[in-house]
Amino acid sequence: MTATAPGVDVPRLQRRTIRLLATTQILGGVGVAMGVSVGSLLLYHLTGGPGLSGFGQAMSVIGGALVAIPVVRVTNLYGRRPGLALAYATGIVGALVLVAAIVAGSAPLAFVGMFFFGGGTAANLQARYAATDLAEPARRGRQLSMIVWATTVGAVAGPLLMPKADGFIRGVLDAPQYVGPFVVSAIGFLLAGIVLWFLLRPDPLLVARRVADAPEMVKSERGLGAGWRAVRGNGDALLGLTAVALGHLVMVGVMVMTPVHIQDTMEGHAHAGHTGSGWTVEGVVGVIISLHIAGMYAFSPIVGWAADRFGRRAVILSGIVLLIAACATAGTAGDGTPQLAAGLVLLGLGWSCTMVAGSALLTESVDVARRASAQALSDVTMGVAGAVAGALSGVVMDAAGYPILALCAAVTTVPVVVAALRARRR
Repeated sequence: MTATAPGVDVPRLQRRTIRLLATTQILGGVGVAMGVSVGSLLLYHLTGGPGLSGFGQAMSVIGGALVAIPVVRVTNLYGRRPGLALAYATGIVGALVLVAAIVAGSAPLAFVGMFFFGGGTAANLQARYAATDLAEPARRGRQLSMIVWATTVGAVAGPLLMPKADGFIRGVLDAPQYVGPFVVSAIGFLLAGIVLWFLLRPDPLLVARRVADAPEMVKSERGLGAGWRAVRGNGDALLGLTAVALGHLVMVGVMVMTPVHIQDTMEGHAHAGHTGSGWTVEGVVGVIISLHIAGMYAFSPIVGWAADRFGRRAVILSGIVLLIAACATAGTAGDGTPQLAAGLVLLGLGWSCTMVAGSALLTESVDVARRASAQALSDVTMGVAGAVAGALSGVVMDAAGYPILALCAAVTTVPVVVAALRARRR
């Protein structure tokens, strides 16, 4: 059944919203991917080793999680448009602070910048929920996945363009290394925010509330507390939330230390007197991270179709299998770059399954009055999980190495399997 609202062609508005969100995901995806590609390398150089470099990405993930709190308050009061614009504005501030930190050579300032940079990630993640506000239930997984897929263009292009962007901006501004990617990030976030602010009208969330005839109920059901009340005791909602959070934890834990692992491997070959292939560390990192991000986003329409066709739970469990395979492949790659790349692609595919199917399951398991709050709770939980992974990844790698880090990441998938089996028994 097609939803209706007085004075609004809902199907037409949904199609327009999907196109608009896809456009902003490309712009925002460039910004996020640039920061992901160089964030750990920047902190590695500013702090002098891998031990604290993971904390940079952890700060970004924590920032994204905490930004979700004011974003959901704004969203509940005024709709998706101002909420997403606020998140992108926070990302712009973070990118500019990082530029200042690089110029000043200040690690503490870089940590602050990474915290606010997480706003860009928060905006890109929240956009997937905006795609579900007016979606028909039978197509919810596919329409959510289309927004995840749209990030592919910017997210894959970002790391590949990172060395050229860095060189170009440094040449124009006579700036230090790594300034270029964060300047491009700020521009991408700015353009995405402008497009959303002026064109996301009427607001899909506000229209969805009119369709459900629930605006007054929403006013008393704001915040993360309302989200927890909606999820607590709801087996499907808990499974969706757990899948999203732990899938993200595994992905961040392995991905964030992969650039450092590549750098250590290439420097080890150089010190041993092996002749190089002509590739720079940044070049290899850019290719592998681009392949990883392609795994995250490029196949998401297929993942969304599978979630609608075979069920959310089946796709979540498939994602867990892929994440475990990814950890095994990357963790045993050694200095084998093709095997490492294959592991990172599998890592992205596993994340896509848990993210798309988990988000769709959470959304459809919660009533519209508390849906935005439950979605924010999911993103905050995911952010905390990713922050823990980012913070501990450098410590684990420094103490035990990349293979043990991958093994630890694989073990953390167990709670998702348990939640899936419990939900099935219900």
